Amino acid sequence: DYVNTNNINTVTSFGGVGISDLTGIEDFTALTYLFVTNNNLTSLDVIQNTSLTSLLCWANSLTTLDLSQNTALTWLKCPYNQLTSLDVSQNVALTDLQCSHNQLTSLDLSQNTALTDLQCSHNQLTSIDISQNTTLNSFSCGSNQLTSLDVSENNSLLSLNCSHNQLTCLNAANGNNVNMNVFVTHNNPDLSCIEVDDANWSTSNWSNFVDFVHFFSEDCNNDCSSTSGLNELTASKTLIQILDLMGRETTFKPNTPLIYVYDDGSTEKVFTIE
Repeated sequence: DYVNTNNINTVTSFGGVGISDLTGIEDFTALTYLFVTNNNLTSLDVIQNTSLTSLLCWANSLTTLDLSQNTALTWLKCPYNQLTSLDVSQNVALTDLQCSHNQLTSLDLSQNTALTDLQCSHNQLTSIDISQNTTLNSFSCGSNQLTSLDVSENNSLLSLNCSHNQLTCLNAANGNNVNMNVFVTHNNPDLSCIEVDDANWSTSNWSNFVDFVHFFSEDCNNDCSSTSGLNELTASKTLIQILDLMGRETTFKPNTPLIYVYDDGSTEKVFTIE
């Protein structure tokens, strides 16, 4: 029925099962830890619980979750719900985010630079950018719809599972491969070349966790490769001859199509307007 405010305004942790309605939890203003997993919740209002550092609400029926005021959150575990979106842009203190087994189609992590553990498998993600999450130790994004994945900026990564996606491009050359004890890429049938620090080392240590069509290279030369398909031109060349379009040697002339011949055998069409 009711509880006196004096009895709840110092409560710092709360947990329970068999709950279908958490109306009133907003008045527990001192809460830092809320554990309401395996319940029948369809909504959860924690906007007023600004002291929350840990929210564990997996295995409910939540479709929305407003965390815009919960800037103290460090742990958020909300897997096995029905979330279609999740905005964690205000939760810059997050170190542990588990949102697997939902219906997320996008996930913006650009503000969550303190993340060390990210689990977002079994969603509907088509892309994910973790280039700003350089402190990540563990990353699982399996069973999504990812076509490209670049973890080259994540040089603290110890565990990567990106199985059951649609990857055609994977860049894992992050300078920390020798410390990665989990590397799983199974069931990405369109993936062939995986860019790594040392192809020989990866072949010796990771071959049991990849598809038989996958192979390792230090330069895959694809869309998420460190070279991005571009090669730097370092060789110099010297102009040795100028020809007109008839192939006759001439001198530089403005407003006239010319052919430059260089000492490396290459040619170039030049038209200078004055």
